[in-house]
Amino acid sequence: MLSVNFSPFPVLKTERLILRKTEITDAPAMFVQRSDPRLMQYVDRKPCESEEEAAAFIRMITDNLDNNSGISWAITTHDSDEMIGSIAIWRIMKEHYRGELGYVLLPEYQGRGIMHEALGAVITYGFDVMKLHSLEANTNPDNAASQKLLVRHGFVREAYFKENYYFDGKFLDSAIYSLITPYK
Repeated sequence: MLSVNFSPFPVLKTERLILRKTEITDAPAMFVQRSDPRLMQYVDRKPCESEEEAAAFIRMITDNLDNNSGISWAITTHDSDEMIGSIAIWRIMKEHYRGELGYVLLPEYQGRGIMHEALGAVITYGFDVMKLHSLEANTNPDNAASQKLLVRHGFVREAYFKENYYFDGKFLDSAIYSLITPYK
């Protein structure tokens, strides 16, 4: 069975980005992310209604980290420690050496290759350090930008589930993308 340990926290650095631990002081930025209708349109969860809800979400992220059941990074730039997005490997299925990706980026930073860069670093971490066999991403079928990003990183659509998710009074579809380790 897969064994992971996120202590000390693995800070990831790329050409333009620093992926660091999400802190409770990020609650205002997390609130902006999780309440922006442009970002939440594909998340299929209720938007945050307060900074306290965002802080509770950060505490849940911290619990997952402390339990080694998931890891989430705040996306920042080399120029600023302000969180402009987040990316995570969560729902780690240790018995299957598999984890699920989740990510979000503020609209004003989209279209610049930032998430492409962050995702590359997290994929490398997942396979090289965590020793995962596969990564998956559960996407809203209407989120073409996310699906294009995944395909650019070598993910393939594994499944399409009709009305498998109930949210906000309706049944929604899901498209599942996955990437198998290149180190077979």
